[in-house]
Order: sequence, then C-alpha cells, then structure tokens
Amino acid sequence: MYLEIVSPEATLFSSEVDAVTVPGIDGEFQMLNNHAAIVSVLKEGVIKINTHTQTHLVFDDLHGSVTPHPDDNKVLTVKINSGTLEMKDNKAIILAD
Repeated sequence: MYLEIVSPEATLFSSEVDAVTVPGIDGEFQMLNNHAAIVSVLKEGVIKINTHTQTHLVFDDLHGSVTPHPDDNKVLTVKINSGTLEMKDNKAIILAD
C-alpha cells in the first residue's frame, strides 16, 4: 500500500509500505495492504511504519526529513500531536500536526 504523511510545513513521508500502525482516538490500530476504506481522527502518539527495505528510517524532527539508519528493524516512527487519516483504494494519507 502507499502511505503519505503530510504536515502543514512539509511532506514527512511518501512511499510504498507493508503496514502502518496509528494512534486512533479509540485506540491504536494497524492497516495492511487492501484495507477497507476508512477515515479516522488521530490523537497524540506514534505512527509506526513497516517498510519494504532492510533500512531502518528515522524521522529527523530538527530538519523535517527521513534519514536512513543502519538498523535492520524495517520500522519508521513519527511522533504526532494529532491528525486525520484517510485510507482508500490502497492509499493512506495522514494529515499530521
């Protein structure tokens, strides 16, 4: 599935992923490939992204970018204060604060 995370300042992440876990207001939930269409409000927490590659990616708060990390974990984490998620046609868009 394709995931895009955008903030008012910039696009934080944009790529094909295996899964994404988000902090919904009623609890954390995960979306996989071909997930049903959904719209959800997100609360403060961490978005966990399972990537295709062997590279662990780390969001750089200072520079507003995603940089490679030598770990094999294949997980990217992005802290958010709140947001909105839309998943439709195998594409998830997160508008994050």
